[in-house]
Amino acid sequence: MLFSRKGKLKKEFDEKLVSSIKETKGTLQNAKVIEGLTDDYNLDVIAERKKAESIHYYLYKEARVRRVLIK
Repeated sequence: MLFSRKGKLKKEFDEKLVSSIKETKGTLQNAKVIEGLTDDYNLDVIAERKKAESIHYYLYKEARVRRVLIK
């Protein structure tokens, strides 16, 4: 009886992980576009891109460990 919730919880958190990956992918793409549009060397823009990149790749790595299928 206690273990019947395990599958439901896993599915719920896997869906949250997939939605987070999709959000961070959009954020990463926006950061890359903004960095490409800047004329000068702006450290704030580069830092934002690297932050978005590291968050996205961490979530992607976590999805691979959990064996989550992203549709």
